[in-house]
Amino acid sequence: MSAVTQNHLENDEENGAVVQRGPLELTVRRLVRDRASLVAACFIVFLVAFAIGAPLVADITGHTAIEQYRKIGMSPMGLPVGPDHNFWLGADHLGRDVLVRLAYGARISLIVGVVASLAAAMIGITIGTISGYAGGKTDMVLSRIMDLVMSVPFLLCALALVSVFGPSLSLSIGVIVFFSWTTMGRVIRAEVTSLRRREFVAASRSLGAGPVSIILRDILPNLSVPIIVYTTMMIPTAIVFEATLSFLGLGIVPPTPSWGGMLADASANSIYLVAWWLVVFPGLALLLTTLAFNILGDGLRDALDPKARPVRKSLLKRLKKEAR
Repeated sequence: MSAVTQNHLENDEENGAVVQRGPLELTVRRLVRDRASLVAACFIVFLVAFAIGAPLVADITGHTAIEQYRKIGMSPMGLPVGPDHNFWLGADHLGRDVLVRLAYGARISLIVGVVASLAAAMIGITIGTISGYAGGKTDMVLSRIMDLVMSVPFLLCALALVSVFGPSLSLSIGVIVFFSWTTMGRVIRAEVTSLRRREFVAASRSLGAGPVSIILRDILPNLSVPIIVYTTMMIPTAIVFEATLSFLGLGIVPPTPSWGGMLADASANSIYLVAWWLVVFPGLALLLTTLAFNILGDGLRDALDPKARPVRKSLLKRLKKEAR
């Protein structure tokens, strides 16, 4: 069944009348029907609001992200207190509020995830497009560069850079971008290699269009689906990379809160054995965030590419009836 036929069936499904709808409206309708993607999108919106409202969370609790409340956040034995009316998600080993640190840590994770993913996507799209369209020696050289980058050990490179420049947010983003753009580059290269042989590209070339015009007007618009999907799915990878660097002490400099740094603090001196909330809440936030972005990426892929979606039985029955 073609995408056009499926779209018409989706449009007249309720009242039997064919209503012309734009691609954006159809994509939104398909995405809303996917409950898992809708829940994931709602969680991401909540996470963004939680990160933006981090100062508000601090005002409500009366605690800051870096201040140590040893009198009320530590027990007489020197252990962190669990979730209570003062610390809704408990306190850490220094008496700091876990909830407030989670909110500010969400800012770091989202900033790193979005900025690193967009930067890596731009590099990957540029390199992949040039490699796929030019072909020949240019394609061979750029492909070998991508293979070289993918062969470099991630942690070894991060350790070397941190030992020279010191840990910082900008360095974390730079390392993540360096190791992330190759995925997008390979996908775009394969798509461009296929598209540059299509008839509409040959027609544009015969009309005198140059390479830049063909790439911008003919090829890139046909790559919107993989670009959107892969960029969305690169965000959780970047978030996990940042958490890994912070956990190893190579990312965000303390006392700035980050989810990976909070997990590293919990593992210090095995404090998590007596304070389970130090591992559960940051780990759960990291797990749910990566899961939500992955589910949303899958939902976007299905919504943007209806030909890849399974056709519902009701639509098949209606098609058979119309054929009779």
